[in-house]
Amino acid sequence: MEGQVNRVSPASVQIALAEEVVTRYGWKALAGSAIGFSMDGFDMLILGFMLPTISAALALTSTQAGSLVTWTMLGAVAGGLIFGTLSDHFGRITVLTWTILIFAVFTGLCALARGYWDLVAYRSVAGVGLGGEFGIGMALAAEAWPASKRARASSYVMLGWHVGVLLAAFVTAMLLPVIGWRGMFLLGILPAFVAFVVRRTLDEPEIFVKKHAARDENSFRLLVKDGKTLKTTLGIAILCTVQNFAYYGIMVWMPSYLGKTLGFSLTKSGLWTAMTVLGMASGTLVCGQLADRIGRKPVFLLFQGGALIMVFLYSRTTEPNMLLWVGAICQPGGITSGLPVIRPR
Repeated sequence: MEGQVNRVSPASVQIALAEEVVTRYGWKALAGSAIGFSMDGFDMLILGFMLPTISAALALTSTQAGSLVTWTMLGAVAGGLIFGTLSDHFGRITVLTWTILIFAVFTGLCALARGYWDLVAYRSVAGVGLGGEFGIGMALAAEAWPASKRARASSYVMLGWHVGVLLAAFVTAMLLPVIGWRGMFLLGILPAFVAFVVRRTLDEPEIFVKKHAARDENSFRLLVKDGKTLKTTLGIAILCTVQNFAYYGIMVWMPSYLGKTLGFSLTKSGLWTAMTVLGMASGTLVCGQLADRIGRKPVFLLFQGGALIMVFLYSRTTEPNMLLWVGAICQPGGITSGLPVIRPR
């Protein structure tokens, strides 16, 4: 009797193994999401590199220049809320295509700005598309991968962001003196072609079609359906707020700070960004792998503890050239490395 209870049929084993295999669709969804994230990272960081040039061309004050980033992020928050909800009703691929097109069109329109207010308007709406794309792209990749591998899938998507930031660091230094800031914004139209490819080559994830096509369900209500869920929702919201505040505060503003205060050239500022992002990318990759193997909570706590120590050490660095090396060394345990762990199962 005991042998019968403990016996596992070959068919059950095959089904379990099949559920752990990453399908071709899973890899395609991952590629589409990672490419979208790379475009987001590229756009956000070229803005940081170009702020001094834009300020000079449009006679912006320091407050106005800084608010361009603020309005972009406010738009991203709105976009995440609006399009995240819409994607639960109309589908991930459909709404992801909308967000990429909005992001591309309004990033390109920034090239036509003649003053502060129209540039703020374009950046805000581009941010709406960026925020929507950010959340939907991560959900799409996670839903297309087996539950036991979703942390590493999320880390791979985050690597797309880091690639975009690296491209911004190198491309801006090469092209900004040649095509100017308006030309750099025109490059933002290119993601429209990506939207076309994504729409043509990807269908909705199977898990979404089976379980989440909730046209009559309030998505926000699910986040607060009971005390445990509400606690988790608030915790993740606070963690993401703190991490994004630290990340964008450093990555967007450091190029300008290094140039104005420490006399870094655009190329050297780009080098600082590249070395810092390579450190972040390595931490993100390791974090995703470990989380799927030993658990999300211990890995998250480990990396966030590392971030606390590293940020303190980094704040004590005052010698300009050391900023290049310390940034690369600090970031494997740094600000965004723990983000892949808090994605849903």
